[in-house]
Amino acid sequence: MNDRIYNQNPNKLRNKERIKRLEVDKVISICLKQGKIKTLLDVGTGSGLFAEAFYRNGIKVSGIDINKKMIKTAKLHLPKCKFFIASAESLPFRKNSFDAVFFGLVLHEVEDYHKTISEAFRVSKQYTFILEWKFKEEEFGPPIKHRLKSKFIEKLSNEAGYRDIIKKRLKNLILYILKK
Repeated sequence: MNDRIYNQNPNKLRNKERIKRLEVDKVISICLKQGKIKTLLDVGTGSGLFAEAFYRNGIKVSGIDINKKMIKTAKLHLPKCKFFIASAESLPFRKNSFDAVFFGLVLHEVEDYHKTISEAFRVSKQYTFILEWKFKEEEFGPPIKHRLKSKFIEKLSNEAGYRDIIKKRLKNLILYILKK
């Protein structure tokens, strides 16, 4: 079993201290300033925290997660959105199904990074947003051995075909904006 996958109580993902650290509203604002986004796939949606923030901003959101408990929790918070049990490496959608794809602190958990980014490229029309932990040891978030270096994420993105990569440093995280 992949020890990088978060398998604790889905409601812990909505802890007030955690939400503050994630700068959810700022992340959503930066993503939505990139261009016209009407549809979005939230990969590794967890409890639906980021999906809910996008939805509040008028975006038609769908989400996937490999954990049934996460999907159940996300549906409780967003009953009008569609959620599916699926892996990031095999997205059950057609090419160009969404204006954007969002990874909220989940890329470091996947089994196959290359497949995951290629799948995001395939199903997105314009953008992929990757929110990840900084590559440094901290008392909050995953251990350093589970964190991804910026150069690695940039290399994966280039290999998948993204033409432009913008890196926005936040207080605790990094938001990568990948443009097709």
